Amino acid sequence: MNIPGLIAAAALFAAPAALAAAQETPAAPEQLVLPGATLAPDCGNLYGLAGRAFCVSAPLAGIGALADAYVADLQTRGWIPAGGEDNRVVFVRRRDGGGCDGLQMQAFYDTSRPAGPEAIGYLGFGPIPGDVCAGQPPAETPAPQP
Repeated sequence: MNIPGLIAAAALFAAPAALAAAQETPAAPEQLVLPGATLAPDCGNLYGLAGRAFCVSAPLAGIGALADAYVADLQTRGWIPAGGEDNRVVFVRRRDGGGCDGLQMQAFYDTSRPAGPEAIGYLGFGPIPGDVCAGQPPAETPAPQP
């Protein structure tokens, strides 16, 4: 993860308890906190994510390793990393009845504060609404001109 280029994606998080969707059975938020992370229900009061995303925090110096640990943990739960960018990973998981669920993990920090190694960084998790595997309608091909 590229911590210096962090991007906030508040509009991407659509519901609370997002990471709970990654569980086969519902779990309490404290059960979703991996070693090295601290539950951050307020998401640092950043980007309007409180109550809309599941967030954890850790010092920026360790946020990349923590993100890697969450990627590995989510993979054991059937989530497949399918894309993203510097500080966001998009996961998909096939539904039993067809289609796919989507989940994203976004790294961010308070850009109004110094970004030293001891500053607090966050990982926010949120579902992607709809069926992320649904095909896009084909683009219309222009008719050849005579």
